[in-house]
Amino acid sequence: MHQVERAIFDLRRGLPVVVCEDVEHPGSGVMVYPIESIGDADLSEVIETTGSAPALTLTRHRMEAMGFSAHVESASLPLKGGDGLSAESLYCAAAAVGATRARLFDEPRPASPAERAALALMRRALLVPAALTARIDGSRRVAVERAVAEGRILCVPARLAERCFDSGAGMLRRVSEADVPLSESVHSRFVLFREPDGLREHVAVLIGEAAEWPDAVPVRMHSACLTGDLFGSLRCDCGEQLQNAVRAIAELGGGVLLYLAQEGRGIGLANKLRAYELQDTGLDTVDADRVLGFGDDNRRYRVAVDMLGALSIDRVRLLTNNPAKMRALEEGGIEVAARDGLYGRVTQQNRRYLKAKARRSGHLLDDVLEE
Repeated sequence: MHQVERAIFDLRRGLPVVVCEDVEHPGSGVMVYPIESIGDADLSEVIETTGSAPALTLTRHRMEAMGFSAHVESASLPLKGGDGLSAESLYCAAAAVGATRARLFDEPRPASPAERAALALMRRALLVPAALTARIDGSRRVAVERAVAEGRILCVPARLAERCFDSGAGMLRRVSEADVPLSESVHSRFVLFREPDGLREHVAVLIGEAAEWPDAVPVRMHSACLTGDLFGSLRCDCGEQLQNAVRAIAELGGGVLLYLAQEGRGIGLANKLRAYELQDTGLDTVDADRVLGFGDDNRRYRVAVDMLGALSIDRVRLLTNNPAKMRALEEGGIEVAARDGLYGRVTQQNRRYLKAKARRSGHLLDDVLEE
């Protein structure tokens, strides 16, 4: 997976990579550019390098937002070219609200395994889940394989790239820790964990004395929210939930708050801000994510299971309104002995967001929304 991890960093820098189905013959693969950072010069370069016409590869959700009837999880739209083709027009097709079946594309075809893997890499890299992809023509294979051999471009196997979200399971590393007194719990200790690819770091906040914790340890799984946790954004209730969680855990005799690097339900801060702009046009939080090409919730909670395992916790009292978190822990072998609701204030600015979470994602918020 080392090459996959390097490829993720290259894509975040705006560099292309080759995704191949046969690692012994990288020239038989697909060249991939991240759509959010491609420039007009890159469009000409990809055609020159691969010798074939590129396609815009998108998720099912984005295809539906463009008005296509998507019957597969991902598809590719071959580019026609012409005067209207530009980096800006491709980005608008991939991420802008109100995108339609632009005249730039031929009819969609199902994405190949390499193209599906390209989208997985985009999501893992926290980029817009869209890629410019081009199959390497036979006339260009020798040159591409030479570039790969010389280290000028990375080549990754499609089967590994498509599994990039699962590569770190069981490999979380405990890196550092220190006592950090908090206003709601003076006796607290921060323990930092790092995922093996180095992209994400998560913190376990140990509240109170571990030896005195209840048998079912009070636990809160809190997804990081820069806007709410740090700046007190009124668009959500995250900041108040965070403070209330620390206070509640301390009152229950101590336990653990898992602060997970899963901004924007796992789509990252850049995409969360894009989704906010879409919400300002009238979309709810779920539909905004879908228009960008994401699913309803892109978080994965295996990391929480691994953190609890590292802390020798296998039975919890979970502070959550989200049944998906309960299921994730139970599927990971953690017993959820009890559940407590955890709320922030309902305000004029966050009511629509909370109602969408309850109606569309099954969050248990009826009591607080009825007030």
